[in-house]
Amino acid sequence: MSAVFTGFGQKAIPFLKALDFHQNREWFHENRDLFEKELREPLGDLVETLTERFGAAGLGLRGDRKKSLFRINRDVRFSKDKKPYNTHVSAILSPDGTKSDLGVFFFYLGLDACFAAVAWWQPDAALLQALRRAIETRPAEFRKLVAALGKGGLEFGTQGAMKRMPRGFEHVVDADLAAAIRNRHFVVRQTIDPADIHTPALADQLAAFAVHARPLLDWGRAIQGSVAPQ
Repeated sequence: MSAVFTGFGQKAIPFLKALDFHQNREWFHENRDLFEKELREPLGDLVETLTERFGAAGLGLRGDRKKSLFRINRDVRFSKDKKPYNTHVSAILSPDGTKSDLGVFFFYLGLDACFAAVAWWQPDAALLQALRRAIETRPAEFRKLVAALGKGGLEFGTQGAMKRMPRGFEHVVDADLAAAIRNRHFVVRQTIDPADIHTPALADQLAAFAVHARPLLDWGRAIQGSVAPQ
C-alpha cells in the first residue's frame, strides 16, 4: 500500500538553508537523518500519493520513491562549481515511471523556487519537428489547446526559446504561432507558496494543477503517436 503524504517537515527549508551554508559531506552525513525525515521521505510519500491521484484521474503519469526522486548530490565532474549538494529536492512522474520518458509532471522544492510543471521537455528532433509542424498546419487545434490551458490559469513558458524561427518555418507570420514554434520545450508551470508545503493540501493543489494541464499532455501524446520511432 502506498504511503500517504502528510506534508514536508517544518525544518525542510531551514535544512536546505543550512546545507547551502555548510556544503560539505561531513556536515551532511551528520544531519542525514534530518534530511530523510524532513525532505526525502515526504517527497517519496508525495510521489506515491500523486501516482494514485493521477491514476484515478486517468492522467497516465506514475512514479515511485525509488525511481522518481532526483539525488541531492550534484554532478560536479564538468562544473566549475564544486559544491557537492543541491539546495533543492525534486521528482518526476512520467508515463512509464522513469525519468527518461516524455510528457511528464515535475515537482521542485528549493531555496530559489518552489513549483510544479507539466512538460514536453527536450523532445528529440523528430518529435520537436512534429510538434512545431502541428502548430503550423493545425493552428485552430493549437489555439484551442492554449484556450483550454488558459481556463486553468496556465500559459506556455518561454525558457530556452529560439530567438529566430527554425528552418522551414520562416513563413509563419502569426505572432502567437511563431512564438510557440520557437519553443524548444512545451511547458506550463504553477508556482507553489513555500508556506503550503507542510500540509496534505499540497497534494490536492498539485493534483488540480495536473488536471488543468492535461490538455498539454493529450496534445503532445497525439502527436507523439504519429512520429515513427527513431
